[in-house]
Amino acid sequence: MSGGTSRSSLLRSHQHLHDGVRLFQCDQCGKSFHRAHALKLHQRVHTGERGYCCPYCTKSFSIPGNLSRHLRIHTGEKPYKCETCGKSFNQANTLKSHMRIHTGVRPFTCETCGKCFIQKSSLMMHQKATHSVDTLACVACGIVMPCVDSLRKHLHTHTDIPCTCEPCGVQLSSITKLQAHQQHHSVDRPHSCSTCGKSFTSSSYLKVHLKSHSGEKPFSCDICGHRFTQHSSLKSHQVGSGYG
Repeated sequence: MSGGTSRSSLLRSHQHLHDGVRLFQCDQCGKSFHRAHALKLHQRVHTGERGYCCPYCTKSFSIPGNLSRHLRIHTGEKPYKCETCGKSFNQANTLKSHMRIHTGVRPFTCETCGKCFIQKSSLMMHQKATHSVDTLACVACGIVMPCVDSLRKHLHTHTDIPCTCEPCGVQLSSITKLQAHQQHHSVDRPHSCSTCGKSFTSSSYLKVHLKSHSGEKPFSCDICGHRFTQHSSLKSHQVGSGYG
């Protein structure tokens, strides 16, 4: 009798997956679930409980699925393969993003300029770099422009507004002349490359430069596989390609 009741209960629970009924609701955020076990796992988001620990590093996770995905970073397992080009990935979401290269789908659109991106992270980086209020305010009059191109064109309208170069105090007749003038300021560059003689203001810049001679490219794009010597170059590539 109890076995029949148990099977009947499991059947009803399973049927909820098809009819969309979510009986188990989180009292913290209101999110609902098909099963009590799923709700129990979700509640760890609020309690901070992380009972699933990685045996390779110090990271821990609230649900076993997240730990399983993380472990692939250490094991190198890439079970998700692109049927178009054969490239493999360790996460399903990364494969999904990669597939947009082949399909041409760019679902993330900038509301300011209309440019579309393959990944949401690329859209966010684009908005910060191109439409940030801090970077798009005219230094002469304070007006905020919607994009870099608009700001650049606007700057040329200040042909008769005098500007002062802060490092040397020289007065210039326009912003464009100020920008050209500041490029000629000498900068102390004590760190020199022993291979080509090029100098840099800091040892970290020299270290990055040395990779151009060694051929080292430690930063790889997860979407297309292209490699870069600098993390900033990788990010620029992802934004420009709509990957991110």
